[in-house]
Amino acid sequence: MNITSALRVRPPPPERHRRGPGPGMPPIGKPDPGAGRPGLHWGMLPDRLPPLPTLAQLRALLVVAEAGGFSEAAARTGASQSSLSEAVAKLEALTGRPLLRRGRGGAVPTPAGERLLTYARLSLQAAEDALHAAQEGEPLAGTVRVASFRSTATHLLPPALAAFRARYPGVRVHLLDGETEGGGEALVRGGQADAAFVIGEHSPDLRLTPLMVDEYLFVAPAARGAHPVALFELAQGPLLLPSGLNSCHRRVMAYLRRHGLQAEQITELGEDSVILGMVAHSLGVSVMPRLALTPLPGGVVALPLPEPLARPLALATLPHRAGLPLLRAFSATLLGTLHQLAAQGPLPAPAAAPASPLLH
Repeated sequence: MNITSALRVRPPPPERHRRGPGPGMPPIGKPDPGAGRPGLHWGMLPDRLPPLPTLAQLRALLVVAEAGGFSEAAARTGASQSSLSEAVAKLEALTGRPLLRRGRGGAVPTPAGERLLTYARLSLQAAEDALHAAQEGEPLAGTVRVASFRSTATHLLPPALAAFRARYPGVRVHLLDGETEGGGEALVRGGQADAAFVIGEHSPDLRLTPLMVDEYLFVAPAARGAHPVALFELAQGPLLLPSGLNSCHRRVMAYLRRHGLQAEQITELGEDSVILGMVAHSLGVSVMPRLALTPLPGGVVALPLPEPLARPLALATLPHRAGLPLLRAFSATLLGTLHQLAAQGPLPAPAAAPASPLLH
């Protein structure tokens, strides 16, 4: 007997003994009706994932929109106009609609482009955050974009930035105007700023780190004297205020309405120094935060208001970004600098330390 004949080969089971297909499986011996068609098949991944924009394409659209044209964007970034144009064209092909309106004056976003830009900023920010989240300890590297009021940029940021640069030389800080329409809150929400100096009220969607409470003072010519201020004085003479978009302008006007006052004449001026110069020459009065009056120039007096008015200053960030190492380091350096400055005077006292370093 040879080996082959000694082996017992079990015959295949009858058809009725075979296990049937599981739920959702095509019958045995029959082709999958979905085979060859796009989409999901049983037991298979999609034939092809839908194409998605690249970060380079999103960044190209963003820089062109912010620069106002391809040539300006190329000059800012060092990229060629052709590469930027090609990236935007591919993005427009993906969306199936124009994203920029091109003309002799440059390029401006279409309505579709404006909507896409919001998500482009968030996508680019998320990609950067993924890298920043991996940084723990020192040395840190990257860029922190901070929106600020003029007064905080003048008196609080310079010493804070000097201390921050000394400790984190690999981090670049980019300053933005926090008095634009919508203020620093809008810049943080839109992904254009990482942090912003804000008036810490009515921002439940932001993480606020309390900084200090800044008192508003009545500013008048020195000849008026230092006797207590009466409410009617705020409405009697020309009232000199920043422009209507400025947060201080809105806050002072709300104060007047709350006390049933209406200023006889309001003059809007763009710079605090211009307002103080005009007050010193008896051309009007003003109401300004103490921080904007430091140091107090000659020819004016700054006195408490009959009813207190203040702005609680805070540093605003998006809640899911507040724990990033770069933002934690910047916030800690800023708070430490504020306490040092308050100990030296005459800046407003910093806010009381909260139970948690970051509050909603």
